[in-house]
Amino acid sequence: MDSIADRYRQVQTQIRHAISIAGRPKDSVKLLAVSKTKPEQDIVILYRLGQRHFAENYLQEALNKQQQLSGFNISWHFIGPIQSNKTKAIANSFAWVHSVDRWKIAQRLNEQRSEHLPPLNICLQVNISEESSKSGISLEELPELVEAILPLENLRLRGVMAIPEPQTQYHNQRQPYKKLYQAVQQLARPELDSYSFGMSGDLKAAIMEGATMVRIGTALFGERRK
Repeated sequence: MDSIADRYRQVQTQIRHAISIAGRPKDSVKLLAVSKTKPEQDIVILYRLGQRHFAENYLQEALNKQQQLSGFNISWHFIGPIQSNKTKAIANSFAWVHSVDRWKIAQRLNEQRSEHLPPLNICLQVNISEESSKSGISLEELPELVEAILPLENLRLRGVMAIPEPQTQYHNQRQPYKKLYQAVQQLARPELDSYSFGMSGDLKAAIMEGATMVRIGTALFGERRK
């Protein structure tokens, strides 16, 4: 059985290979280690290998880990659904939030971000496959929400996040990312420089279509505990 260290090296190799095929700069894609449900010791293993960006879905679990790992220089990303009553803790406990999907949430994060902290980096979650079971705004709603959020002083709107409907064929995996990337490019907003695309099963397709951050859990940590 591969160790976390082995899997980490394999994922890094896959990322470098995909970047090379896409003809992109070698440092153009950031690996986010999705550590939800994983113990602190697994995070420490990756940290000691050089990993600095970790993503969590569940607020209380993330806060517990942050407390236990306060001595580590970790950049924490929140990627889960956001409830209104959780925005204050999210606003002040993370460097990035990838799952903003409505004006009310953005407004609350902006109001509740401490003035002693730098602006909170956020991505707008787009439901690019239009699945009723998933969060996210529609592609048609994106331009209006971008223009509404950009003036908020305590937020730094960086780009978009997507979790497309799972596909097994490489060509089909690429299409939703291509569509969203092109839509953002058409907005002609240089502030939007971040594309939180791709997970363990479609990493290569996401990088081919402009991903700047890939959210990898299973391929790093192994199958999630039931």
